[in-house]
Amino acid sequence: MRTDAPIGRDPAPDCSLCPRLVGFRDRNRQLFPSYFNGAVAGFGDEAPWLLIVGLAPGLHGANRTGRPFTGDYAGDLLYETLNMFGLSRGTYAKEADDGLSLVGCRISNAVHCVPPENKPTPAEANTCRIYLDHEIRSNPNLKAMIALGTIAHNAVLSILGIRKASHPFGHGRVHPLPGLPTLSLLPLQHQHPPSHAGDVPRRVPYGGDVQAGKVRQGLCPWTPPEGSIPPGLP
Repeated sequence: MRTDAPIGRDPAPDCSLCPRLVGFRDRNRQLFPSYFNGAVAGFGDEAPWLLIVGLAPGLHGANRTGRPFTGDYAGDLLYETLNMFGLSRGTYAKEADDGLSLVGCRISNAVHCVPPENKPTPAEANTCRIYLDHEIRSNPNLKAMIALGTIAHNAVLSILGIRKASHPFGHGRVHPLPGLPTLSLLPLQHQHPPSHAGDVPRRVPYGGDVQAGKVRQGLCPWTPPEGSIPPGLP
């Protein structure tokens, strides 16, 4: 793995740190020339109190549109939930230029390039972690993170130097993070789109509904900034 790229919260679209991912990206440019086909930057508030961390761009979702969780079924569920809790403005229309903005919230990924079969290698996850590390450490307003899946959960723990055994991944769990009394990690198993063309999508409550509900109920050791979640929402 190369390590000579400039470090910020996001890689450049043509990031070359992971040769396998670069090769897959190049093949996709041949197959899907209209797609974004690059490392996908984070999206949302520049100084959020809530950071949502996903696994990686979906081949026909974020890899197509260039915006996290945009253009596939997982994004439909996630952005619907953010809208429900007042964490977005505008209308989500499955395209990066739909005018949607996030309020007090930001979305990033553990791995910024689409991996073959949606499975980054451990080495690729380790290499790309420098960007999530910068995302977390450079934000003084951050109060909570929601990890969408085990790889995202473990990436956050690795960045903060916390033992995974003491903070196991589990649907709907809340982990106050030691040494950071106002920062909580809320792991969440995230819903995937149908895996086969013949499958019928079934609308199920997105796990983010549960987590945002915990925020509202005061089960986390912090309170969202005034105005970031409108009063009266569940």
